Amino acid sequence: MPHLFTPLKIKSLELKNRIVVSPMCEYSSVDGFANNWHLVHLGSRAVGGAALVITEATAVSPEGRITFADLGIWKNEHIAKLKEITQFIEEHGAIAGVQLAHAGRKASHTEPWNGGKQILPSHKNGWETVSVSAVPFSSSEIAPLELDKAGIDKVIADFKAAAERALAAGFKVIELHGAHGYLIHQFLSPISNQRTDEYGGTFEHRIRLLLEIIAAVNEVWPEDYPLFVRISASDWTEGGWTIDDSVALAKILKDKGVDLIDCSSGGNVAGAHIPLKPGYQVEFAEAVKKQTGILTGAVGLITNAQQADEIIQSGRADVVLLARELLRDPHFPLRAAHELGHEIKWPNQYARAQW
Repeated sequence: MPHLFTPLKIKSLELKNRIVVSPMCEYSSVDGFANNWHLVHLGSRAVGGAALVITEATAVSPEGRITFADLGIWKNEHIAKLKEITQFIEEHGAIAGVQLAHAGRKASHTEPWNGGKQILPSHKNGWETVSVSAVPFSSSEIAPLELDKAGIDKVIADFKAAAERALAAGFKVIELHGAHGYLIHQFLSPISNQRTDEYGGTFEHRIRLLLEIIAAVNEVWPEDYPLFVRISASDWTEGGWTIDDSVALAKILKDKGVDLIDCSSGGNVAGAHIPLKPGYQVEFAEAVKKQTGILTGAVGLITNAQQADEIIQSGRADVVLLARELLRDPHFPLRAAHELGHEIKWPNQYARAQW
């Protein structure tokens, strides 16, 4: 059996293979509500054979959205449609996961196909953004409001409440979004974090928010359900967050009950030079896994079956998270199994098309 199709037990759950649908923003919600687009988008990847299907970055508060069209989980009314989606995912043999997120200073933007520009608070569909420090992401944007202690406490409470709603909606995996320049990453990185209080300065202070969010989530999240954290393992910028920081953080998170580190990179520095190439971020997952022993996920231009299988076979990561390739082909796992000489069960409705 190809290594890509070996099961993986994480706490009480067993992934039937090592292919995970990476969170992919759809910018297709109104007031945070999921709809039939999300049902079809996520459900089709479950039908296609992925083991774990993770929603797009799902905002824990209205001000935590990247755009006004983001998916949300900040009120109980969001639960019903999300529950319909998780039930469909499970009916088709996959596990449903949710990525909980707060965009921080990268909030209040238009959708990418409309330019992805910041919307001023005074304009329609705009609002005042918040961050660890009053430092804008780029020179073309206005500065966010620096969070005070009450604001930080609200962020933590919002993540906790979102975790409770996620459980009610039927999700069995939570991933906390600490990457790509969003709020948690803004606290982690010395480039964006210019505070001098207990949330800034030293490494121990900069990771405090993430640890407090994890502690709050663990109060309501079942012990036998997995908790992932996505990090940007490098800022790709001198003086920023590094892979050594990521390894140090992973050691701590392992002791705090985190089960897997999803290793991405970048997103916190406008114009950072990132050397894009196939599998360019796999080295981060490998370093974190080998130096800490925690499970890791590899992401970044993983586009074919042989490449994905080699990552698992060589022990560089425990799962691969695919985004663009699964946009191109929702049934990539079915095709990958065939290419690797391992046939897996197709949905009965599609069996006539099986190789």
